[in-house]
Amino acid sequence: MLKKTALHAAHIEAGGKLVDFGGWEMPLHYGSQLEEHHVVRQAAGVFDVSHMTVVDIEGEAGEPRRYLRHLLANDIDKAKTPGQAVYTCMLNEAGGVVDDLIAYWRGGDHYRLVVNAATRDKDLAWMASQAEGFNIALTERPQLAMLAVQGPEARSHAEAILPESLRAPAQALKPFHAAEAGDWFVARTGYTGEDGWEVILPEAEVAAAWAAALGAGIRPCGLGARDTLRLEAGLNLYGSDMDESTPPDTSNLGWTLALGEDRDFVGRAAVEAVRGQGIARKLTGLLLESRGVLRDHQEVVSASGEPLGEITSGGYGPTLERSIALARIASDAGDTVHVKVRNKLLTARVVPPPFVRRGTIKVEI
Repeated sequence: MLKKTALHAAHIEAGGKLVDFGGWEMPLHYGSQLEEHHVVRQAAGVFDVSHMTVVDIEGEAGEPRRYLRHLLANDIDKAKTPGQAVYTCMLNEAGGVVDDLIAYWRGGDHYRLVVNAATRDKDLAWMASQAEGFNIALTERPQLAMLAVQGPEARSHAEAILPESLRAPAQALKPFHAAEAGDWFVARTGYTGEDGWEVILPEAEVAAAWAAALGAGIRPCGLGARDTLRLEAGLNLYGSDMDESTPPDTSNLGWTLALGEDRDFVGRAAVEAVRGQGIARKLTGLLLESRGVLRDHQEVVSASGEPLGEITSGGYGPTLERSIALARIASDAGDTVHVKVRNKLLTARVVPPPFVRRGTIKVEI
């Protein structure tokens, strides 16, 4: 049986088309995926992301920090002030990506991780297996819900959903920082390439917060728009653009590897070996130069037909009005490649992601 968030009835009331997403019944859209995409780029939209997994980590003095410096490929010590966040991956011993996540330092020996919904069971098992030898407690918080309010007008419109005590601190947040009051936790983060907040709050209070968001003129948005927004923003999707067989350097995530200090995190030896051998493949952007649609797993070849790799995420970019993709291809592929689409070779330009960020097109079209 599919799991449901506390907003399931609200999604039906709003006209949501519900689909199976990683074992959760979630809204794909509320009538028009295209309109929802544009409203996030131009104004403000709200997503129910309560299927995400929140894990709190506590323990004896210094132990949670020591554990996270072992578990995470990026360094949690980059979080210098309480509330600051670090984007990172958990790697396996072979250097593959177990999952990507955001880690928050909440002050003292208190940390919070937010990981993907579809990988919940695997992630929790991996974190527990790596906790041996550390005096810590891993606590999943299923009683918490999560809303993502995204868009250039998101923070001004969404203030109404927050408790009064949290409104001024939330407005003052820098990107990748969080503030909290009681069980409410507001982070200036997102998965759309636009400004906004991700709000973690008690499940019992999320229906009222959702209604307040809609009452403030924020449009409900589904998973369909979330995917086209993140693709335009050049943000990876776990299971498509990265997985346990791909090291960060082949997934455009080399910047998340903190290798500059003496810290032996899980997978470090493997990713250093990859760098030592040279990065043969890269994850990059493709912009289709003609009509057509780029799709996952389409083959990418050179002008002479030599295999170069494949598309990992592809689709239509509504902001650009062009088909775009992320593709893992040979690092020396050059500036132009061809994609096999229905027995035809379509020309695509190789461009560095993102395609769109903060409402601005970043590539030449």
